[in-house]
Amino acid sequence: MLTAVGALGLGGLLTACGSDGDTDSDSDGGSGTNSAASDGTWRFKDDRGTTAEADRTPKRLVAFVGAAAALHDLGIECTGVFGPTKLKNGEPDPRAGGIDVDKVTILGNTYPQFNVERYAGLRPDLLIAQMTDPPALWYVPEESAEKIESLAPSVGILTAKSSLTHVIGRFADLAKSLGADLTADPVTSAEQRFKSASATLRRAAGEARAKGGGGLKVMVVSAAADILYVAAPDAFTDLRYYASLGVEFVTPSKTGAGGFWHELSWENADMYEADLILVDNRDGNLQPADLKKTKPTWAELPAVRADRTFPWAVEERYSHAGYAPRIEQLATALRQSAPVAS
Repeated sequence: MLTAVGALGLGGLLTACGSDGDTDSDSDGGSGTNSAASDGTWRFKDDRGTTAEADRTPKRLVAFVGAAAALHDLGIECTGVFGPTKLKNGEPDPRAGGIDVDKVTILGNTYPQFNVERYAGLRPDLLIAQMTDPPALWYVPEESAEKIESLAPSVGILTAKSSLTHVIGRFADLAKSLGADLTADPVTSAEQRFKSASATLRRAAGEARAKGGGGLKVMVVSAAADILYVAAPDAFTDLRYYASLGVEFVTPSKTGAGGFWHELSWENADMYEADLILVDNRDGNLQPADLKKTKPTWAELPAVRADRTFPWAVEERYSHAGYAPRIEQLATALRQSAPVAS
């Protein structure tokens, strides 16, 4: 499960941002097939190569919570969601973004929860989910996928091993086909903030490369009780984008299934040298404060001893509004750090 979750990573809205970093800015994905036609019909070609069609623009939308949050940022609301929507205390999960979690129908909060009867009761027009391993839709349980997908057309957006701006663009394409106004001020303001943040990160990365000791090396990890997972930056959409802006990441010498992680025992946690460590901040993963108390090899890492650990939002929503703050935070982290690895 962790391997697949990681693939969501990090990894977007209007593809004009391609000039700020990654160059894969194509967002059509379907050669003009994404539209609400003049005769009232609707169609959208997704990243499986499948064209979803309806005799009118879908209104009753059900989506994985991260996809719903990205659409919300573009002015499109979903009737139902599935995936991490509320924390144990009832507060909104960060992955829900700006969604009012008390006003949507939650079909399941953890995998493999998905209430098929409740889903059918919503009379859905369209099911929307991200993908890390097409054609499987993220968080749609394999054992009930056929039944779920028989109830409404579905759209899958690929979010792994891709360009961040391309993924943002794909969600913008979908939102536009569903009636979103991409010229609305909240949308364009978020795009400008994303561009500005990207320019700031590029400058911060340049300053980091110029620091003594060969610049700054950033390691990205997810921590479990028995394993330290070191991320392969090219496998994660956001990390690929940050690298295109000049951030220097630790690249594992090998990875496991899917190419996302190098799995290390805690005895080998010091295999890679890093000046700054980004830590998967999802609920259920070990966080820096606990790691320092329970994992001696972690506590001895130079970046940890220098208090240079920062959160990594692996499942941020794919919109400019979602990623602009993350990019700003990384730029700040680079500027606050100094070489500490030997």
